Amino acid sequence: MGKGISKEIELIGGIGAHQVVGHLDAAGLRFGIVVSRFNDELTHALCRSAYQCLEKNGAKRETIDVVHVPGAYEIPGVASKMAASGTYSALIVLGVVVEGETQHAQMIIDTTGQSLLDISCRYTLPIINEIVGSRTWAQAEARCLSGENTRGWYAAEAAIETARVYQKLG
Repeated sequence: MGKGISKEIELIGGIGAHQVVGHLDAAGLRFGIVVSRFNDELTHALCRSAYQCLEKNGAKRETIDVVHVPGAYEIPGVASKMAASGTYSALIVLGVVVEGETQHAQMIIDTTGQSLLDISCRYTLPIINEIVGSRTWAQAEARCLSGENTRGWYAAEAAIETARVYQKLG
């Protein structure tokens, strides 16, 4: 284990290994949400559930910035600008790409995913990518419109937990 990792490290029962564990406490963290307007019925639902999850876990409204972009392809550029600001504990990116509506759906999913990973590594910032890809509108609805079971809620939990892990790693 590297120096600085020992803060709040928990022992895994009985095997002598250590682990760094995040927790779902958003108090004192700052979040950016980048959400696509394309397929807005679904993306707004994702954003709403992510926002509600952050608040439920202690984030204050003034510590959550929501930025809207036209489509999923515009998300990485805005996420990069936000990451470069050094303002955020984590970013959450939300979009919906349905294969039947876009011939280049897989290209959008692949290029945005790789770009977001690159930005996350460059700025050492958690970027939780929930650009939901689906084959049908019904599949997209199932992943976006079910409250605490949405990919938006999951993204917010992942952002909180990962931000806490980053803090512990120093």
